[in-house]
Amino acid sequence: MPDHAAIYDELDVPTVVNAAGTKTRIGGSLIRPEAADAMRAAADSFARISDLQSRASDLIADATGAEAGYVASGAAATMTLAAAAAIAGDDLGAMARLPDTEGLADEIVMPRTHRTGYDHALRAAGATVVDVGTNDRHLGTGSRNVEPWEIADAVGEETAAVGYVQKEYTEPPLATVADVAHDHDVPVIVDAAAELPPVSNLERFIEAGADMVVFSGGKAVRGPQSTGILAGREEYVRSAAAQHLDMHAHEDAYVPPEDLVDVDDLGGVPRQGIGRGLKVGKEELVGIIRALELFLEEDQAAKQEEWTARAMRVAEGLDSASGVITEITGDDAVSVAPEVIVAVDPDEAGITATELARELRQERPRVFVGADGIDAGRVAVNPMCLTDEEADYAVERMLSYLDE
Repeated sequence: MPDHAAIYDELDVPTVVNAAGTKTRIGGSLIRPEAADAMRAAADSFARISDLQSRASDLIADATGAEAGYVASGAAATMTLAAAAAIAGDDLGAMARLPDTEGLADEIVMPRTHRTGYDHALRAAGATVVDVGTNDRHLGTGSRNVEPWEIADAVGEETAAVGYVQKEYTEPPLATVADVAHDHDVPVIVDAAAELPPVSNLERFIEAGADMVVFSGGKAVRGPQSTGILAGREEYVRSAAAQHLDMHAHEDAYVPPEDLVDVDDLGGVPRQGIGRGLKVGKEELVGIIRALELFLEEDQAAKQEEWTARAMRVAEGLDSASGVITEITGDDAVSVAPEVIVAVDPDEAGITATELARELRQERPRVFVGADGIDAGRVAVNPMCLTDEEADYAVERMLSYLDE
C-alpha cells in the first residue's frame, strides 16, 4: 500500500484510496503540486483580492472565449452568484435586498429532467425554479422529455434566466435552449461543474450560447477544492463581482479594477452582497490561476491513455473473481475519463454491490468506489485519482470480499 500524507496520521483521520473520481465528499482531486507551491508562496505576503480576481478574469476569458470570468468558493457558489447576477443586474438596491426578491423577476426556468439537489445554489440567491417538461422519454414511446416550446411558454415577465445542467443525456441541445432564451432576452446559466476534461469543453458551452457557465476548480483542473469558475458575459460577471467583493470602503477612496467594478457606472459603492459568504482567499485565487494555466497546457491525449491503461489494469485484476462482470466505458460522454463498471452477482460473488461499497468505505485506509449504480448491482472504479499502485490496492481489497 502506498504511503500517504503524514498529516492525516497525526490527526488520526483515515486516509482514502480514491477509486470513485473527483467527488467532493472525499476531497475532490489532488491539487497540482505547482498550484500548492504557489498557494504557499501567496501566504507570505498580501495582494488586493480584486486585483487577483481581475487577473483570474483575464485567464478565464482567454480559456473559455467568454467576455469575463470570476472565482468563488466552489461551483455551487458561482451558481449562486450567477443567479444573483441574473436577478439583480446592476441595481444596487436589488443587490442589497437579495435573497429578498419582492418586486424583482426571480424565476429561473429549467427542464424538469435537469433538476438536481444542486439547484439549491440557485435558490440560495432568492430564485424560484420553474420546471417544465416531463419524464416521458423513459416510457419508450419516442417522446422527448422537454420540447423547446415548453421552455418558451414558461418564460414571462417574472423570468430572470433559464437554467441548464450539462450532461450527455440532457435535452434539448444547449444551442436550441439558448436560442429560445435569447429570443426572450433572458440569459442561460449552465451548470458544467464536472464537465472537464476535455479542455475543449471550456469553450464548448460559451460557443453554444451560454451567458454564464460554471466549472469546478477542484476536479480535473486540480486547483483548490474550495474554488469554482464562472465564465460569461461581462455584465453578469460585473454584477457577480459587485455582490461578492468586500465593499466596506469610502466611495472616494474605493478604486477597484474597472474591468470588474465601475463605481461610477453603478452609482455608488454596493453594500456587502449575497456573495459575501462565498469569498475566496488570496491563496486560493493564486492556486486556481496556476492550476488553470497548467490544465490548459496538459497533454489530454496522454492523460486519456494513462486513464485507459489504468482502467484496463483494474478490469484485468478483477476478472478472476466469481460473479463479477467488468466493462470499461467509452469516450462518448461529455467528460471523457473511462470508468470500470463492475457488475456484481450476489449469488455467485457472495456479496452485493451495496455491501461491497459499504465494507470498503469502513476500512483503514478507506477505499471509495463509485456507487451511483449500486441499486442496479454495480460499482465503478474511476482511474482519474488513482496511481497504479493504488489501483492495485483497490483491486486487492475488492477481491478480498469476492468469492474467487
